Amino acid sequence: MTQDANQPTLASWWESLSFPGKQHYDLSESGTLISKQHGKEKTIATLTPSNHLATFQQLAEKYAELQKRVAELAEEWNQAEDKSKLAGKVERLRENILHASVVGDLGVLWDSVSDWDKVIREISEANYAEKARLVTRAEELANMENFKEGTQAFRDLTEEWKKIGYTDKQRSDELWAKIEAAKDKFHERKRHHHEETEKDMLQNLDLKLELVAKAESMAASEHWKQTTEAYKQLLEEWKKVGPTMHDKNEELWGRFNAAKNNFFDRKRAHGERIGQEQEENYARKLALVKKAEAMKDSREWNTTTQAFAELMEEWKKIGRVGQEKSDEIWARLNVAKDHFFNSKRSYFDNKGVEQENNLLQKQALVQRANAIKNSHNWREATEEMNELMDEWKKIGPVPIKVKDTIWEEFNAARKSFFRRKDENRDRHKQLLEKKQGQRIIDTQNFLHKLQDELADEEAKIADFTEDIKNITPGPKEKQLREHLANLIEEIQAGLDAKRSKIEKVRKELAELEGKEEARETPEATPAPEE
Repeated sequence: MTQDANQPTLASWWESLSFPGKQHYDLSESGTLISKQHGKEKTIATLTPSNHLATFQQLAEKYAELQKRVAELAEEWNQAEDKSKLAGKVERLRENILHASVVGDLGVLWDSVSDWDKVIREISEANYAEKARLVTRAEELANMENFKEGTQAFRDLTEEWKKIGYTDKQRSDELWAKIEAAKDKFHERKRHHHEETEKDMLQNLDLKLELVAKAESMAASEHWKQTTEAYKQLLEEWKKVGPTMHDKNEELWGRFNAAKNNFFDRKRAHGERIGQEQEENYARKLALVKKAEAMKDSREWNTTTQAFAELMEEWKKIGRVGQEKSDEIWARLNVAKDHFFNSKRSYFDNKGVEQENNLLQKQALVQRANAIKNSHNWREATEEMNELMDEWKKIGPVPIKVKDTIWEEFNAARKSFFRRKDENRDRHKQLLEKKQGQRIIDTQNFLHKLQDELADEEAKIADFTEDIKNITPGPKEKQLREHLANLIEEIQAGLDAKRSKIEKVRKELAELEGKEEARETPEATPAPEE
């Protein structure tokens, strides 16, 4: 298909286009759209005369989505007391911006995210320094001679470590490994000391202290599966440790069991809460599924397409559903959605065939209108012309390239007939002037003029209404729909007044004709010529 001479080229379209960040994009002669941001060039789309508007719109919408995500994270950032908790989100958004295929000023978004990243890195460095200080302290504690104080000091150090905020995982793990090494060294010395002093009893006490410490350190964990396995392993280790002093053994077991029960109570409450949330999510998603199924047979293509888009956005915002129900409702949603969009695709595929059929029907009406336009049977021909107009209104749209031509041909035949009818009426005007008076003739002419105008305006409303139903989705859809609606509103505003005027003129004419009939003899009244 060749480029319409009246349509702008890609180059001229691009030249006339204005949007923030355009200086970072180039459009090649072959239609390749290249982004030049972050110090590198990247091909993001290939534009053609047929797809450039839609493709550019999609790229702009993707930029808007990315811009929205930055705005949402900015709001979250401003409200967050601990900025380091947003490190993962900042890093992911930073990667998204770096690899985004969009049209827009990515530099603005990049600067915002880079600023956050800088703050997080500063926090990370400060936290790293704090953790490094604890490593130094742990290495000092590893050589303590007072094992009881050293054990407590390591516990305190571990609690202090937990309170320190975000540090990148690799370096944090390296520092923690050093602390673990220091703790291991300390406990090795401590065990050796107990072996020489209290032997098995003290050694078992130390082992159980460690197990209790680990159990208590995990009590607040939210890594449910991993920590459950860890508690099972701790319990097996506890069983393998021999007895220690009775009072200590009871105390440690109480602490161990309390920590374990605390975790499992929280795990059970978490499971119940998740189950309840998933049931609520299921109810919300099921409502969306039913809504989708109710819309699947809709023929309001544009409205329903937008409704499905909004429905999917709402779906994404709802949390997870239990696995046993998730697949089922997702499948139902997709069946309804696919049914609608397959119908929509089929409709627009068949639209051309339907318009060709409509053209054949309207051509038949044109042929008949031309056949009767020279008729002298005024009443019968007038009724048929009006019937042809009614049929015309009921027929759907024809291909746009012949729409105006076929209407002009049909309307020309109608106007030709009604012009001849008016001329015939004029020829009788002189006779009517002698017998009925000029006022009756003028009233009749005025009435016919009003009726013709009313018919034309009703025909226009019918055509404009049909045009609105068959507007093809696109960038100018809204503008064209509003324009046609305004035209219909302007015409409709005058129809009631015109109908009222016609009724008034009819009454006036009836009164005049009644007076004239009373004045003249029956023999003097000419027979009407239809």
